[in-house]
Amino acid sequence: MNGQKRSDIKPGLEVDIVLKKDQRSGNLTRGVVKDLLTKSPSHPHGIKVRLEDGQVGRVKNIHA
Repeated sequence: MNGQKRSDIKPGLEVDIVLKKDQRSGNLTRGVVKDLLTKSPSHPHGIKVRLEDGQVGRVKNIHA
């Protein structure tokens, strides 16, 4: 799953996100979702989330 639909993402899921500072390079950061920050049902660049360690970025991959 690519992380563009809010309904696919729940707190506690392990995901790969791209941080704001990594948008150009595309480096991914893996972590566990704490909060969903995007309110709309979908977003073309990925749903914005906060990880349990406090980092914020857009979901690129979901690990089930």
